[in-house]
Amino acid sequence: MKSTKHLLHPELQVMAEASIITEINDENLQGIRETLDGLRPPLEDEKSYNVTRKEIFIPQDNAPDVRCLLYIPDDRTEASGPGYLHIHGGGYIIGSPEGSDTQNLLLAYEIGAVIISVDYRLAPEHPIPAPLDDCYAALGWFHENSEELGIDRARIGIGGESAGGGLAAALAIKARDEGKYQICWQSLTYPMLDDRTGDDKNPGDPLVGEFVWTREFNQYAWNSYLADAKREAPQAPGRLEDFKGLPPTWMFTASLDLFRDENIDYAQRLMSAGVSCDLVVYPGACHAFQQIETSELAQRFREDFTAALKRGLRG
Repeated sequence: MKSTKHLLHPELQVMAEASIITEINDENLQGIRETLDGLRPPLEDEKSYNVTRKEIFIPQDNAPDVRCLLYIPDDRTEASGPGYLHIHGGGYIIGSPEGSDTQNLLLAYEIGAVIISVDYRLAPEHPIPAPLDDCYAALGWFHENSEELGIDRARIGIGGESAGGGLAAALAIKARDEGKYQICWQSLTYPMLDDRTGDDKNPGDPLVGEFVWTREFNQYAWNSYLADAKREAPQAPGRLEDFKGLPPTWMFTASLDLFRDENIDYAQRLMSAGVSCDLVVYPGACHAFQQIETSELAQRFREDFTAALKRGLRG
């Protein structure tokens, strides 16, 4: 297959040349996690953002406590403001809330939202339902402690990137079906939704998936995450049949991202079910392009994402 490097935005060409991960398997996964943890900068001083950051642990029945990072703006102007539950990316197999710390500090400061970022259990050690159970427990804690946190329960949104976006979509489905916790909004950034993407029967458009997150990575991650579970919604949101009653959605994807077509399809099915849905596709971008923080597209994304979340959390 010919390279799609020429389709990348000029400022993102480095994404084609500096791949940190070239292979993922059971033998090297822990080493990959340690390498990525080592590349992560130290946590910033939250007080420079006028935000208080706390590590909390949410109890569960018959399961380990869920570790989360909680961000509370110091200078909130609303007695009962918005809340945002964030779920980090990493293919369901990598990552932690610390990787999104700067983003969440900025969001808490700029939109005045209380944010909880979930350190859900990772596959393959903890396949479904563990990761989704952890996120659902955090959503429940957010609702049940809303008064103490100064949150309006009708203004709690959720979101995440990549696998975090997939878990956010799954969480929205689970919350709708359980009928216990209201979600006013979901922000899905190139979410990982469909276990079929990149398998032998569904190779997809050859112009996507060359950089950062490949078909091979995707299939390894989905098989780790689902293990012996049924390949159905909510754990595989792309297999959902009934989209009615899901929260208003901001769906973001990129023209060279492996998830582009499953993201567009999911957005179309939301719209067909009468769900309000913004669909945004950036040309010349690939998975995780925001890592090039100084690029035009990364700065544009941050502005678009923040504006959409602020709008969505109005309730």
